[in-house]
Amino acid sequence: MTEKQVRGFDADNHYYEALDAFTRHIEPQFAKRCMQWAIIDGRTRLLVGGKINRYLANPTFDKVADPGCLEEFFRGFNPSGKQVIELFGDLEPPRPAYRDRDARLAVLDEQHLDGVLLFPTLGVGMEQALRDDLPAMTAAFRAFNQWLDDDWGFHYQERIFAAPYITLADPDNAVAQLRWALDRGARVVVMAAGPILTEAGWKAPAHPDFAPFWSLLNESRITLAYHAGDSAYTNLPPLWGESAQAEAHRIPLMRGLLSANGVPDMMAALLSGGIFQRYPNLRVAIIETGADWVAPLFKLLKKSYGQTAAAWPGDPIETFRRHVWVAPYYENDLNEVKELVGIDRILFGSDWPHTEGLSEPLAYLKDIEQAGLSDDDRDKIIRLNGASLVRPAAQVL
Repeated sequence: MTEKQVRGFDADNHYYEALDAFTRHIEPQFAKRCMQWAIIDGRTRLLVGGKINRYLANPTFDKVADPGCLEEFFRGFNPSGKQVIELFGDLEPPRPAYRDRDARLAVLDEQHLDGVLLFPTLGVGMEQALRDDLPAMTAAFRAFNQWLDDDWGFHYQERIFAAPYITLADPDNAVAQLRWALDRGARVVVMAAGPILTEAGWKAPAHPDFAPFWSLLNESRITLAYHAGDSAYTNLPPLWGESAQAEAHRIPLMRGLLSANGVPDMMAALLSGGIFQRYPNLRVAIIETGADWVAPLFKLLKKSYGQTAAAWPGDPIETFRRHVWVAPYYENDLNEVKELVGIDRILFGSDWPHTEGLSEPLAYLKDIEQAGLSDDDRDKIIRLNGASLVRPAAQVL
């Protein structure tokens, strides 16, 4: 079967935010405490909480690099020794499909994609930038989610499933935002992995304060995605003398080698906290963090369960396999991931149109072919597993 005959469901697509994504609907009392644009030294800069934010080098997206231009680099191949910024090549104005949902539908047709989960580019880096002002943080994402509903909708033509961003920093606000998103037909919500900073301090996700949120998510049966971005783990690199400011595509050697990873720790917190036993309809998708973290986590879980089974609400690895979907990077070992999580829990994600993703989403088929997976396995990864995450709420796990 040729690539063009295969149709896919991409669990990791992105938009480039409009300039007013965080400001169009901001509540007036928070306008100066959240996101603002300013001309500084002749350049348009994003201010967050009154400070220049450097999460993205160019958050205006007036010029962007081609999709997938860093693919070889992320496969570990860079014989020229060029810096990432040099590998971008010539930049271009954003294509209509990056910001317009009807233009994106046309591209999905060209790419042979039945549907996509759609995630932020800038938005996944903004929560930590406002962690010193939690009321402003929650206001910023209320405004952001309204913009997202305006421009993309949450289930456009039943093919583009944009994920509103939920922060648990204010548990009551999180419940209100989830209910608001459900009323508008959301099928997936997104948040950052890691401990949660509240007005009462740092808390784990299984803390009783968050029970109403988990209960509503469980009742709705929609998918929770943890997507890569800035997280509370930004606090850790400064302990090693690194910058506290996360900057996409600018990762010093030491920072890139640190083992701290919020995703397996988040999963460990959910599993050990009994979240999935208390809320058995939860479905969690781990997006754009690859799959190399799964094996070390399973090793720890197996040892812990073997030592203290009575303390666990159930076998954590089996619980993981029931409730968690993983989107491996294209360079990951798909056979290893299949053995660990099961073929029904592997998602295909291209990261389109980001530079570190694939220039053509279904080029992922080449990696599936090289792994020697069967046609049935291929169909589950490329289309069926992702589509299952946006089924109508009446359908269960």
